[in-house]
Amino acid sequence: MIAEQSRTWSPRHPTDLWQTIGPLRRGPGDPTFHRSPDGAAWRTTRTGSGVATVRYVPSAHAEFRVDAWGPGAAEAVAEASAVLGEADDPSGFEPRIDVLADAHRRNPGLRMLRTGRVFEALVPAILEQKVITLQAHDSWRTLVHRFGEEAPGPSPETSTGGIRRLKVQPTAEQWARVPSWEWHRAGVDPRRSRTIVSAARYATRLEEAAAMNPTDAAVRLMLLPGIGVWTAAEVAQRAFGDADALSVGDYHLSNYLGHALWGRDMTDDEMLEAMTPWAGHRQRVVRLLGAAGVRGRPRRGPRMPFVDHRAI
Repeated sequence: MIAEQSRTWSPRHPTDLWQTIGPLRRGPGDPTFHRSPDGAAWRTTRTGSGVATVRYVPSAHAEFRVDAWGPGAAEAVAEASAVLGEADDPSGFEPRIDVLADAHRRNPGLRMLRTGRVFEALVPAILEQKVITLQAHDSWRTLVHRFGEEAPGPSPETSTGGIRRLKVQPTAEQWARVPSWEWHRAGVDPRRSRTIVSAARYATRLEEAAAMNPTDAAVRLMLLPGIGVWTAAEVAQRAFGDADALSVGDYHLSNYLGHALWGRDMTDDEMLEAMTPWAGHRQRVVRLLGAAGVRGRPRRGPRMPFVDHRAI
């Protein structure tokens, strides 16, 4: 199908498609995101003009073709360069230690993406609060399939030759109307569902955070009950392109960084102090270590427990 809107974009710096927009994918089978066999990335979004399906296609000439369908196609195409990290500026980043210098050298195309869509990033982040990631992804798939709308345009191909029907996540109004039993059926406890419903009522004010500086944006997000430093950082990493947004309070992050960079366990406070030399780029450090396959703490000790909220 011919795209309703298209553009070709030549980035000013090396840009790896999957290393850059990979954080937008919420697990296998994410109904809003897909990687097709030809290497293209497909995602759905809800712009100010309406919903859109967007396809990002890398070329052999270090260019990207961006195609979009739906009422929000023009807006989605115009924003594509920001999503692909055009505004990211790593010039002030100094690796300082060998493991980071090697990761930085081997991953020159890793950019910090910016969607500008606050509520779009907030809902899945809330679902991921204090639960196993696999559980959160399962809840996301269930709820988006149940309450999301069919994505406009063509459906991408799968590796088996079939097609993948994408969905657009619900509007804030639709999230606010999800019945309590549907949250329960999706494995979401009352605390997280209340946080999403509360955030949905203030979605317009939350979207204003995209135009704020990082400090003010975090304050705006954390005014809502149930949204703390970790959730605000997860949103900032995707919606704002914040290279410094460190997910403090993450169940594994402090020990991961502690072992990856210093060879020992760390508390959150110790991690924050130790990451001071990379102020302004702390999330870039995390992303580079992950892209380079640097291992953190050996897999031993306690793990976050699996709690099936549907059985409660």
